[in-house]
Amino acid sequence: MSESKSLGRKLLNIFFEDAPASPNPSPEQPVSVEPKPAAQTVSGSPDHKFIEHFATVLEKNNLPGADYFEFRATLKNLSNLGLQEEQQFQAAWASFRALNKDINPSLLTSTANQYLTTLQSDREAFLRSVDLAVQEKVGGLQNEQKSLQQENENLTRQIVEIQNKIASNKERLVKITGEVDEQSGKLQQNRANYEATFLQFTQEINKDIQKIGQYLK
Repeated sequence: MSESKSLGRKLLNIFFEDAPASPNPSPEQPVSVEPKPAAQTVSGSPDHKFIEHFATVLEKNNLPGADYFEFRATLKNLSNLGLQEEQQFQAAWASFRALNKDINPSLLTSTANQYLTTLQSDREAFLRSVDLAVQEKVGGLQNEQKSLQQENENLTRQIVEIQNKIASNKERLVKITGEVDEQSGKLQQNRANYEATFLQFTQEINKDIQKIGQYLK
């Protein structure tokens, strides 16, 4: 893919309509997100921070020369001409081939698959970071909660001597319950948003792969 200082912006625009500018740049590493326990389900939606994150991942892993993304951009430029889908793909292919004589449909498919592999690798790294976040945050709080509850059972048998200790632990338990709910909610919502954004990218690429094989023979 050709280099450009606005490459990341172009990647956003060829996958999403009128992608807005983000006030905060996308981080270089997978965005830290924090899911609820697996038993709880939260519906996700494409999240702008993940949209820009994936664009950054693809930008950093773009392949040299013309490939799937240049074709995708050509296809996007023809989207408002009112052409049928097959006509749109064929017109985009004709325009693309005019500037890239050595390109063939199999190269588009192979490079698209390489980008899918890149996104999948990023997802796997992201999910590992989610699991770590669960262990460190929610798991730690839940372990502390269980430990304090057990301690209170023991302290109850020594009410006279340790009344102040029991009161202190109960106060902490109330706070922990709120922290568990808050952290779990943030973790699961961000995870769901990541998955929805990942699905948006991969569905679009997979659709193009299917249509390249269908229309460009």
